Amino acid sequence: MNFIESIKTRLRNLIDQSLRNLTDKGELKCSAIPPYVIEVPREKNHGDFAVNVAMLMAREAGMAPRKIAEMIVAGLPADDSLVSRVEIAGAGFINFYLDNRWLYQVPYAIIQQGDDYGRADKNGIKVQVEFVSANPTGDLHMGNARGGAIGDTLANILDAAGYEVEKEFYVNDSGNQIELFGLSLEARYLELLGEPFDMPESGYAGQDVVDTVKEALEEYGDRWLALKPAERRLKLINFALERRLEYIKKTLSRFGIEYDVWFKESSLYNSNAVDEVIQRLFEMGYIYENEGARWFKSTLFGDEKDEVVVRNNGIPTYFAADIAYHLNKFQRGFDWVINVWGADHHGHVARMKGAISALGYDPDRLDVIIMQLVRLYRSGEIVRMSKRTGTLVTLDELIEEVGKDAARFFFVQRSPDSHLDFDLELAKKESQDNPVYYAQYAHARICSILRQAKAQGISVPPALSNELEVLVEEEELDLLRRLADFPEEVRLAADNMAPQRIPHFVLDLAGLLHSFYNHHRVLGENTELRDARLALMEAVRITVNNALTMLGVSAPERM
Repeated sequence: MNFIESIKTRLRNLIDQSLRNLTDKGELKCSAIPPYVIEVPREKNHGDFAVNVAMLMAREAGMAPRKIAEMIVAGLPADDSLVSRVEIAGAGFINFYLDNRWLYQVPYAIIQQGDDYGRADKNGIKVQVEFVSANPTGDLHMGNARGGAIGDTLANILDAAGYEVEKEFYVNDSGNQIELFGLSLEARYLELLGEPFDMPESGYAGQDVVDTVKEALEEYGDRWLALKPAERRLKLINFALERRLEYIKKTLSRFGIEYDVWFKESSLYNSNAVDEVIQRLFEMGYIYENEGARWFKSTLFGDEKDEVVVRNNGIPTYFAADIAYHLNKFQRGFDWVINVWGADHHGHVARMKGAISALGYDPDRLDVIIMQLVRLYRSGEIVRMSKRTGTLVTLDELIEEVGKDAARFFFVQRSPDSHLDFDLELAKKESQDNPVYYAQYAHARICSILRQAKAQGISVPPALSNELEVLVEEEELDLLRRLADFPEEVRLAADNMAPQRIPHFVLDLAGLLHSFYNHHRVLGENTELRDARLALMEAVRITVNNALTMLGVSAPERM
């Protein structure tokens, strides 16, 4: 149940009725009610909801916004069950102060819905979220880790908001990087067998390549030595890709990520999808030839320069395969396609949207979240390299050091377009300075209270609204109000692709819970108040649990 949405609807009906009466009587000039906003004010003393309709109507009405606001307020129908008073603020904001009685409905609804609180009915809109999609030629690094946490959390939020969500990993198993990977594998293979070898320029020189070749030698020995180089490289590539994908799946699973689809780039070439989409765009006039290469007219769609789709040697570029891939997504029936990309792909967005538009699809159906870099810190110093391998710190090592919960929470807490400084020491702290610990401790603290109640033979009551009217303390009302926000927070996080709203919400709720705990006893002598507070605590516990679950973070009962 979205309490905030239903209240906004009731307030909008009151405002619209007042406006229609004013315009019908000719007291206010208005051809149509503008799309005004009803929002929660930042300042608590500005009411529960603020409305900007008077400002939007001023020009057409030929009146000062404050005068319009006064007329609207004077004509509002009585709704004593919801609105306690209305005030006009500033240039003409209308501030609504609600009767607290609506808050007492909140715990009952939460306890009844349980794990489903915060979830909306299915809306029939199919969404695909593609994220991580790391080249299967190396270890998963911090960029992959942040993209994984953002993409998976967003997918969870979209699912909760009613969308039909599919999570996809795009396997880059074709192209130049795979050819270079094959040459690197072959060089290590020959080296380990004591044969002459040449390491390719800009080849993959990491220890993981050596380890993969050693595994191949253990399984197949030197039988590939007699093969022609091209055949040998193909054997090595197929072996290595299988092992690398096993590693990627295992590591991402440890991170709490399970994909619905693993889509291989090679399938686009095997099905001739790349050639077909290039020919289609060429026939439509969006691709032209110049100096032996084929170019997509991306400047028609706001890009700085046209982009090569087929090199002068006849080999399609990565962009060509990406066009075919995104066409495939829409052909599979997705209404909304979301990609999570690193900052180095920023320039790719306009041309990708341009290609989608050229193919006849609405480019607004494709959204790209660009995430910024992660810097790891330990004791105030930047950590660049793994102590164990001497290379970049891997996701596996991060999970080993700080755990899945802290890693996911830290990665999602900041907006994707913000640089992230990840404090390793803070992530391991068992104190309220650590945000994930602070949030989890709220859940554990409530579980402790409920265990104490159970030991005394006291169970959580059904939380009927008339039994909760004894909750009149400021800390209690603040908790009730924030609990009511959760479904709306989920909706906003989904529609705005802003997964960071959920950790912010759960930290706010945890802070209110800790403040309540420091000021009031739950298991006091007053039976009526005790039962009401137990119901409130159970509602907070459920909501914290549901929010943490969306983040892929555990909600411990003891800490």
